[in-house]
Amino acid sequence: MTPDRLREALRGVPDPDWLDTALRRVTAEPATVTGSFAAAGRRCGRDDLPELPGWTADDAARVLLLAALPGDHATYADTLYRHGDAAEKRAVLRALPLLPIGAAGVPLLHDAIRTNDTRLVAAALGPYARHLDPSAWRQAVLKCVFMGVPLAVVADLDERADGELAGMLAALAAERAAAGRTMPADATDLLDRLAAQAGQPHPREA
Repeated sequence: MTPDRLREALRGVPDPDWLDTALRRVTAEPATVTGSFAAAGRRCGRDDLPELPGWTADDAARVLLLAALPGDHATYADTLYRHGDAAEKRAVLRALPLLPIGAAGVPLLHDAIRTNDTRLVAAALGPYARHLDPSAWRQAVLKCVFMGVPLAVVADLDERADGELAGMLAALAAERAAAGRTMPADATDLLDRLAAQAGQPHPREA
């Protein structure tokens, strides 16, 4: 995702002049981001963006506001996340890949993954999740399976999935089978792919 794509998708927001003004003000007066961030849903709307599946207008506007800051991105991201509602938290998580903060936003990912809000868990596993260490990342993927979050939201899933994740998924599949429950289809497909890569039979067939 890039700021240009977000701006293009926001062409039809109810109040484009407000967004343009807010972005200019944030650049000149960074502290104004707090008020603009909270107002984005009201001024830009919360409708889905047809050009960006899974994104809403307020999501995109808030990401642009954070990206427009001239500095202190990590500090503002942390503050806006800690004091925001669920929609604002999700926007911060989605903005992280666009901010020059290195791994400073990782604590926000850990916080989001601990919640039971599927929107936050999904947002936390976007491109910025490359900063999660392998153990935390595997646990987050497993939580997606538990919560029914589609694995399609997990960035770099096939590149990062490994034997340890396969073992965790296999254990969960066995546990569910014993209880007469099934695994989500995308988790089963991932387990199949991992077993094939390892040259091993699927745990259901072993």
